[in-house]
Amino acid sequence: MASGTQELEQFVRDALTRGASREATATALAGAGWPEAQVRNALNSYADVAFVVPVPKPRASLSAKEAFLYLLLFASLYFAAYHLGNLLFDLINHAFPDPTDAYELTRGARSMRWSTASVIITVPVFLYLARLLARDDARNPLRRLSPVRRWLTYLTLFFASMVLIVDMTTLVNNALGGELSPRFLLKVLVAALIAGGIFGYYLLDLRREEKDA
Repeated sequence: MASGTQELEQFVRDALTRGASREATATALAGAGWPEAQVRNALNSYADVAFVVPVPKPRASLSAKEAFLYLLLFASLYFAAYHLGNLLFDLINHAFPDPTDAYELTRGARSMRWSTASVIITVPVFLYLARLLARDDARNPLRRLSPVRRWLTYLTLFFASMVLIVDMTTLVNNALGGELSPRFLLKVLVAALIAGGIFGYYLLDLRREEKDA
């Protein structure tokens, strides 16, 4: 795959060097079966300026600091989302207790304390890091193309989509079994809102990034 990408980039460079237009280069590559997205990325690697040779655009680089900040950002997001959901589940259990579980309230109190503490710590950490990275991205828009950021964003979309799939599967399963209590429906709603909110935000973020590219 890497060698194929290098061949594509070399072809684009050679074509532009010999005076071929971007449209003609894209048409030739499309006729050879290259995916449109790969062709567009290869062409976008060079600035659309008049010069004797193709002028490459600056590319995103990877630094240890950048990897640390993005890893911490997404880790705090996962931790906060999990414990927010857990806290809301405990509140639902408290509002709609299970009469067959004598120890539910005791376990719920301990769980609520831990989840509350986790949310109090991780949400400000996530918001601070998101603000810090957004400010850095505004100063250097190329950082939005960071491979670490893109990988973690797609990984987050994967996790969120899996939660939504499991959530909807559980809902349908219980509906078929006639077990749709208010307690259960509220938990399904909480999971859907948290996972759906994260999925929607980062999906829009990726689309906005592709539009600006």
